[in-house]
Amino acid sequence: MPMKNLEIIVPFITVLGFCGCFWNDADPNIPAIAKYFTTKGRYEEVNPYLIEDILAVNRSILQPPSAQCREIHLTAIIRHGTRYPTIKNIKKMRKLYDLVKSSASGGESWLQEIQTQWTMWYTEDMDGRLVHKGVNDLKHLAIRLSKLFPSLISEEKLRGGFIKFITSSKHRCVNSTLSFIAGLTELWAISDKEFDHAVNDALMRFFDQCTKFVEEVDNNPSALLEMDRFKQGPEMRRVQEKIADRLRVPYHSITEEMTEAAFYLCAYEFAIKTVNSPWCRLFDEVDAQVLEYANDLKQFWKRGYGHTINSRSSCILFHDLFSRLENAANDNKSGRQVTEAVVVQVGHAETLLPLLTLLGLFKDPDVLTSTNYATQSQRSFRTSHMLPYAANLVFVLYDCGGGDLRLQPLLNEKPVTFPGMTGQGGSMPRYEDVRENYRELLEGCDFETECQLFKLPA
Repeated sequence: MPMKNLEIIVPFITVLGFCGCFWNDADPNIPAIAKYFTTKGRYEEVNPYLIEDILAVNRSILQPPSAQCREIHLTAIIRHGTRYPTIKNIKKMRKLYDLVKSSASGGESWLQEIQTQWTMWYTEDMDGRLVHKGVNDLKHLAIRLSKLFPSLISEEKLRGGFIKFITSSKHRCVNSTLSFIAGLTELWAISDKEFDHAVNDALMRFFDQCTKFVEEVDNNPSALLEMDRFKQGPEMRRVQEKIADRLRVPYHSITEEMTEAAFYLCAYEFAIKTVNSPWCRLFDEVDAQVLEYANDLKQFWKRGYGHTINSRSSCILFHDLFSRLENAANDNKSGRQVTEAVVVQVGHAETLLPLLTLLGLFKDPDVLTSTNYATQSQRSFRTSHMLPYAANLVFVLYDCGGGDLRLQPLLNEKPVTFPGMTGQGGSMPRYEDVRENYRELLEGCDFETECQLFKLPA
């Protein structure tokens, strides 16, 4: 390996000073780097109390302004549960595995475990399918939401047809929807009735149908220029060199793709099997933070604040949400039973992030770029916190009497505050104030107009 004498010493210092980073002090089965797994992270890392009790809820987080407030409508927009890697990532993981098996050397027990005991069990036919853990993610979420909102997510409402289910056509989303329904039917021991769901890609996969987004961002390599620059930059290069040192292979053999594959192997083994795998030994916390930032750059520029069309592509979902809220408000005002008590919509991280961005949530003062990693350690835009598997954005409409309607947004079962509304009822502002806050989007933000690709005549 082409190293100077001084460089030979560095790997051994790194390895020796690094061992304490492999596991979580509280639980050796949880990698210390688990909180940096971005969109490949477990829901339990966002809400650690669930590790002790997966059905635990804290109703005290719901703080209506008065005791007479009652829930009249709930819309939940949910990401699918834990899934297998996609074909693209499985190919990268296999390439890394083959390199480690054939070329890595060293006496470390974790490396010997990879080479002699761990087998590459991911196959291309898995391609993003929901795993058993993903089924439970949605079952448990359904039960917790029914405990948080028992008057809305109830057996009576389900049997009466007041709970509606909508999903993306992707198998992981359809199966997540079925799992959510199963969570409720098993909870209430319902065996005499089945419940339908509707597939609606226009709503849950709007990004595929937004021509401007597809052309200017999704199919445009320059749209992710900042991510590409960061991946070629000094922070990422140092992580690659550290991995090469730990495996004792030449620096040039560890590419940026392999580094990412190793990180994903650690993340998938943990998310799918709850195993703190030997692959996690390739990273310390500093490395994980660099890889987290690389993925956040991707999400920022491809789905978040990086390009205006990213969020505007979600206009159709935004209007759908407020239309449901308005229908519920009108039913309630007229003294009628709210016909849609609950709407459960299951989609993707790519469904949720543009909507969170359109709503102005998790926006930092500075744009995320390839050169400001060092100043972004306290950033709000952190997909590890926002978008784990089974991430959910829930809107609950309350009637507090005397025409006082309140709207509470929750992300991953925690209250959030609408931007610009901190002093207007906190996490449960007046519904009319929320509509006023988003008036410009409610009056504009037309999906067809926003997504039209204007081309100059030749």
